[in-house]
Amino acid sequence: MTAQGHVPVLYRETLEALNLQDGGLYVDGTLGGAGHSTGILEASAPGGKLIGIDKDMAAIRRCGERLAGYKDRITLVHDDFKNIRQILDRLDIEKIDGAVLDLGVSSFQLDEGERGFSYNEPAPLDMRMDRNNLLTAQRVVNEYGEEALRQVIRDYGEEKWASRIAQFIVAERKKKPIETTLELVEIIKSAIPAGARRNGPHPAKRTFQAIRIEVNAELTGLSQAIDDYVSVLESGGRLAVITFHSLEDRIVKQTFKRLFDPCECPKDFPVCVCGKESQVRILTRKPVLPTELELETNPRARSAKLRVAEKR
Repeated sequence: MTAQGHVPVLYRETLEALNLQDGGLYVDGTLGGAGHSTGILEASAPGGKLIGIDKDMAAIRRCGERLAGYKDRITLVHDDFKNIRQILDRLDIEKIDGAVLDLGVSSFQLDEGERGFSYNEPAPLDMRMDRNNLLTAQRVVNEYGEEALRQVIRDYGEEKWASRIAQFIVAERKKKPIETTLELVEIIKSAIPAGARRNGPHPAKRTFQAIRIEVNAELTGLSQAIDDYVSVLESGGRLAVITFHSLEDRIVKQTFKRLFDPCECPKDFPVCVCGKESQVRILTRKPVLPTELELETNPRARSAKLRVAEKR
């Protein structure tokens, strides 16, 4: 299933996980190219409805055109998916039957070279999913102190050479501001020893990921957002979350586990006295991964993981 070149990751697995029903109300919290949204609308026809959310206004406009044939069944919202409770309040909706969150940068954002997400395309250092955001990659690279840069690259990129990369960035920006993606790529390459660059992913991959996460506050409030989505699900409703790196996946896994077993009593207590009850059933004890066939046709799916929980 594609939408003018957009290839939704784990498409079939996600639609199956949602257990879509005619007449259901579903949320796609990360519209992107509307790939999952289109599948949800088709599988829940003729009465199913969809709320599509994206903080990238370009995605809202694009999906408005792409989903025009479903205009009586969709509501598009320009907002952050993490604000689901406020969004539903504005729409006077209490409960939904399912939701999908496809986290991280979208294929369209990667393909729009001028957005600055790609380390392979010349572009201004931007990386904002929401163009109204005041924080850009250029500000992070040129204004953060060396220690703050090191922490961002280490914590969000899990980059072994974070200290050297931060040092080299600070040294270079003293000569002139770092303004483009390819300038930053060359600095990163010079900071990582040649032997360490011979194997593994592109040397700039982890640092670009880290800066993107910082700019868009991708991990901030993610656990609370999952709590909020579960709270607005009908009993039996499902939340499907697709992640693309270990930091996101760890948060989703731990949050699902906490919602499944929220008991805070000491482990040696014979019975639970805290009164906290399980809110979900975890349907994916291990994450669902892309098939070899999907990886052949869509290499960007390589790091994708799908986890699913069902509201009790």
